[in-house]
Amino acid sequence: MRAHRYVRGHLFCRFLSSVGLSVLFPFLINQLSTDNQLSTDRRKPSEDNMTKNINVVLIGCGGVGKQLIQHIINSRSLHSKLGLHLRVVGVCDSTSFLVLPHVSDSKSEFNDSLLLEICRVKSSGLSLSTLSNARSGECQIFTKKESTDKILDTAKLLGRSTGLAFIDCSASSETIGILTKVVDFGCCSVLANKKPLTSSLEDYEKLFSHPRRIRHESTVGAGLPVIASINRILTSGDPIHRIIGSFSGTLGYVMSEVEGGKPLSEVVRAAKGLGYTEPDPRDDLGGMDVARKALILARLLGWRINLDSIKVESLYPDEMGPDKMSVEDFLSSGLPSLDDDIRKRFGVALQMGMCSDMSVPLRDQGSY
Repeated sequence: MRAHRYVRGHLFCRFLSSVGLSVLFPFLINQLSTDNQLSTDRRKPSEDNMTKNINVVLIGCGGVGKQLIQHIINSRSLHSKLGLHLRVVGVCDSTSFLVLPHVSDSKSEFNDSLLLEICRVKSSGLSLSTLSNARSGECQIFTKKESTDKILDTAKLLGRSTGLAFIDCSASSETIGILTKVVDFGCCSVLANKKPLTSSLEDYEKLFSHPRRIRHESTVGAGLPVIASINRILTSGDPIHRIIGSFSGTLGYVMSEVEGGKPLSEVVRAAKGLGYTEPDPRDDLGGMDVARKALILARLLGWRINLDSIKVESLYPDEMGPDKMSVEDFLSSGLPSLDDDIRKRFGVALQMGMCSDMSVPLRDQGSY
């Protein structure tokens, strides 16, 4: 499994689609009055000597966010051939917001040197605020308390003028308030974060009030075009009555390793180190990540339901929940205490000729 590479590439493709660039070599169609026929001129953007700047604010600098930054840098030559340039104007983590001093100046941007420095700082476990002294001339830094207002100011300035795309690579529900507001400023949203899509129906409908400005393919299916396929079926007029699937590649990996005889605690720690799990592995083990994916698909089908409508069976008890135990304590002491019970449960399943998995059946009331 190459979780980071797969997510970053697919997220990038969906990002381009969300800002109207899903067809990178457009056909220029002209009506010929003489013979009433259509002709097409397939021109490469480079021939037009024009580069389209796409302004970007990145929210979240964890595993996915850092890989996306690396992918943007590594794809510069490709973008140039396509007549595109991704102009990063701001980067946000859980404590700070870095933004250009003059975002309206199209010639200024976070250069690749600064972007690599951001990746290095975040890989060291530090906050973006540590860049304030070394990079004071290249960016402004705002604390968490100031960040929301500054992000919205940036959205107002660029949204309806040159355009602005917000890419949410976080795992936070705090981005919901920002994303629902920037919609009104003409901004696009590209989501790897599932939480904005699984909040209240009011927030969900606000996010999709301009459906061409939002893409979220990376939230379900580990990069497979699940959402695109469902949308094609629905727009063709065919109804979908049932969806059944194993929506967690993480749990598939964990359970296959445990079935092979490894302790659950060892497997989960290894999976987290490889970047397979959510930042808090309990989102995976508790089934909440799977439930969110199921809700995203259900709402895509037009079902007006909330997260509490989905029944979930957790692999850990309530007393080990996020409100009662830190991630560090869960990994060091909580998980090991579950090893024996999980081993017995998996053993019973194997004796019955069954395998362990966390699958989700979505059915409307008229299906069987």
